[in-house]
Amino acid sequence: MTISSSQKQDDHSKDAKNSHVGLPALDVSVAFPQATPASVFPPCASDYYQFDDLLTPEEQALRVKVREVMEKEIAPIMTEYWEKAEFPFHVIPKLSALRVAGGTIKGYGCPGFSITGSAIATAELARVDASCSTFILVHSSLAMLTIGLCGSEEQKQKYLPSLAQLRTVACWGLTEPGYGSDASSLTTTATKVAGGWIIEGQKRWIGNSTFADVLVIFARNITTNQINGYIVKKDAPGLSATKIENKIGLRIVQNGDILLKKVFVPDEDRLPGVNSFQDTNKVLAVSRVMVAWQPIGIAMGVYDMCHRYLKERKQFGAPLAAFQINQVKLVQMLGNVQAMLLVGWRLCKLYEKGVMTPGHASLGKAWITLKARETVSLGRELLGGNGILADFLIAKAFCDLEPIYTYEGTHDINYLITGREITGIASFKPPASSKRSRL
Repeated sequence: MTISSSQKQDDHSKDAKNSHVGLPALDVSVAFPQATPASVFPPCASDYYQFDDLLTPEEQALRVKVREVMEKEIAPIMTEYWEKAEFPFHVIPKLSALRVAGGTIKGYGCPGFSITGSAIATAELARVDASCSTFILVHSSLAMLTIGLCGSEEQKQKYLPSLAQLRTVACWGLTEPGYGSDASSLTTTATKVAGGWIIEGQKRWIGNSTFADVLVIFARNITTNQINGYIVKKDAPGLSATKIENKIGLRIVQNGDILLKKVFVPDEDRLPGVNSFQDTNKVLAVSRVMVAWQPIGIAMGVYDMCHRYLKERKQFGAPLAAFQINQVKLVQMLGNVQAMLLVGWRLCKLYEKGVMTPGHASLGKAWITLKARETVSLGRELLGGNGILADFLIAKAFCDLEPIYTYEGTHDINYLITGREITGIASFKPPASSKRSRL
């Protein structure tokens, strides 16, 4: 991966506003002690129903490995980079060493995890930092998985080993400015020419796109009118990606607007296994399970933070944990986490048995994210004024959860996917008889 000169600057430099000329910088946590901030991440206290017993020894070991790296390497720097809305490129080798990229893909240097193992890794990434989990999810469970499921043998050999080691980074371009929930109606086009294809169109909200080496792009074949998939290189003439500014959540993730102006893609980079939107859904079925585990991880981290904070922070001469209403809220959060874990685990088992349906995945993602929202809101209440500081995790998690509540299908769209499955009636579009008359 090539890093621009601006990205090569010292990632640990502090803005001048944080210190005064001639005076040492003030360590607020020392000067105004209240509780331990999230830069020293709390120990896990959220596995109340001993969920580890449901995991294989390999999955348990993976959980420990990811947790240790995230707590040691990411927790100390995540708030700084979240505040700056910058990506900490210097931690990519640390994430690479986890060997989680590629998830369930077997061979080509990929780990070949069970889907449960991949889900556990996703949750442990999100427990400390949701942005890091999204970075890996986009790269691995969307872009790499598309190549793994829909690519030719030559494409797998060419791209997957480097992507598995994070020596190169990928993004996945489906969503467009005018087509989010209605992604199957995308308007980016692919025109066949001698030796390849000409891609024209726009993509929006594409994570990793501002620095990705490999872009998996979906476009409509103008001859067949079907959705096809293409691998686009970052230096392709006519390709540009611009960072979307002013996000309130997942601020470390570099989402971009992609513009494709007569971008040539050679025939060897057309994904042969993507011939309709249904082929794209094969990837989304897996990634939606992975996305469901992000809010599980976020809720775990928020509970762990609140559990420690309530025992450290004192008011009225006693720890906050001594007050009844605080205990009730903490237990409500804990109950949510246990239920979310079990629904997520069951989703994985249904997939492994080959019986998971789109409705299963959609209900799981929607309901888990809803419960995570409730859990994080309770955590925000428990921390009082400190609940709005990213330093104590909750405010950051509160904001990071919002895009996850929306992407990979909004809450309502996912419920309607399940509704279609259990009733046999699709309700996405209004019936023809309800069309409004022209004014």
